[in-house]
Amino acid sequence: MVAPTSGRLLVDGDDLTGKGPHKFAAHGLARTFQTPRVFADMSVSENIAFGLKFAGRRPRKYWLWGEEASVPWVLRDAQRILELIGLQQQAAVRAGDVTPSQQRLLEIGMALATRPKLLLLDEVAAGLTEAEIENMAELIRKLRNDLNLTVVWIEHAVRTLLRHVERVIVLHRGRKIADGTPSEVTRNAEVIEAYLGDEMVEEGEVIA
Repeated sequence: MVAPTSGRLLVDGDDLTGKGPHKFAAHGLARTFQTPRVFADMSVSENIAFGLKFAGRRPRKYWLWGEEASVPWVLRDAQRILELIGLQQQAAVRAGDVTPSQQRLLEIGMALATRPKLLLLDEVAAGLTEAEIENMAELIRKLRNDLNLTVVWIEHAVRTLLRHVERVIVLHRGRKIADGTPSEVTRNAEVIEAYLGDEMVEEGEVIA
């Protein structure tokens, strides 16, 4: 882990600057990576179970309810999570043997197993086909809506993002050049020059 040289990271008023991953997980933050990081020699189901053990399990508050009441039922065990992300048929398969797109889904499942409030996604569309990208975007939208998750999605698949997100922040060479709704951002001259291109605008591919 690289120690920050400046700035602070506050979560719910707590300073987590330079803290370990378990601290972030305990505060409801989870992330995925541009290159999926799964336990290749463990089964798909065991990967999800690891996420549950790492940070997801809540202390028992009520004997009859078992897990804490605030945890959605769909995130209470590995099987439900696998059904949510569409990998129930691969539960017993070695994680290293599933397809790259399924590994991306698995990593999202591992993140969900920690029961996050904020999910950070780093280029989950990288290397996927157009159909797989669209399916991924639909899943992300479902997670946001059904689980009341805040999702921050870093992505270069600009067209996909513009169709599915509520707010867009555009960085270019380390500088923020736009921040607004998809409609606002696609009309920003700097964004058009840096990312969208005049052709895309002329062809009407921007968000109305």
